[in-house]
Amino acid sequence: MNELSIAEMGNKLGIDEVLTQQSINLIVDYGLNLIAGIVTLAIGIWLSRKAGSTTRNWLNRIDRLDPTLVPMLGALVRYAGLTLTIVISLSTFGVETTSVIAVLGAAGIAIGLALQGTLSNVAAGLMLLFLRPFRIGDWVEAADVSGTVREIGLFTTVIDTFDNVYISIPNSSIWTSKITNHARYGTRRLDLDIGIGYDSSLDAAETALLSLANDDRVLAEPAPQFLVVGYGDSAINVRLRAFAKYDDFFGLYWDLNRKLKDVLDSHNIEIPFPQRVIHHTTTPPDDE
Repeated sequence: MNELSIAEMGNKLGIDEVLTQQSINLIVDYGLNLIAGIVTLAIGIWLSRKAGSTTRNWLNRIDRLDPTLVPMLGALVRYAGLTLTIVISLSTFGVETTSVIAVLGAAGIAIGLALQGTLSNVAAGLMLLFLRPFRIGDWVEAADVSGTVREIGLFTTVIDTFDNVYISIPNSSIWTSKITNHARYGTRRLDLDIGIGYDSSLDAAETALLSLANDDRVLAEPAPQFLVVGYGDSAINVRLRAFAKYDDFFGLYWDLNRKLKDVLDSHNIEIPFPQRVIHHTTTPPDDE
């Protein structure tokens, strides 16, 4: 009886040692997987950021590439790297990636319903990217904002106003609004209006205004024009119409305005003040 008890105790001790060894092996394996997963996650996040910045730097060196695409493609590379990092990290933890992808798909649908506004900004950003109603550096008016486009991102578009104010606008707001691009065609029409006196010669006014167009910034085609806009109460309204490159437009406009008065004075053309002619009539008294 004693010999049987000793044998049973020996078997029990052997089983306990096996279970203990299995537990240790399981803990070690899990710990190594946990450490590997954390390291993979950390390295993946760093590589994703590095890949995004490297992509932007590399694309900036390509002269033929539209600058509008650079921040968008850089962000896409970064987010794609982060998604891949998460999947690999979960696989390292021992999670079945097939089920994870299915769960991520279901979660994506739920998140998409909850973040409709955010995803609409992403969709609008992609539409702005492919249709290109404007590019970086263009002067645009959209969503009640006027300024120069600095960046087009996945979620927002950054516009710098002319008084140097930073404005970030959701892409969906821009996409659903009227977009006016003043720099799209590379050239702008410049109209310079002035009122001259009725005693002034229209031929002399034409000569004076067309002399202003003798500027290297004024394009030869279409040729500058002198136009009579209309006849007002106090003046004949005339116009100099010329075309210039977009980059020269504002500087040329201010310079021509600055020279206009001196040119008119040199041709003896009057810029009249508002006038009104009053006719006074007297009624003769009735005979008594």
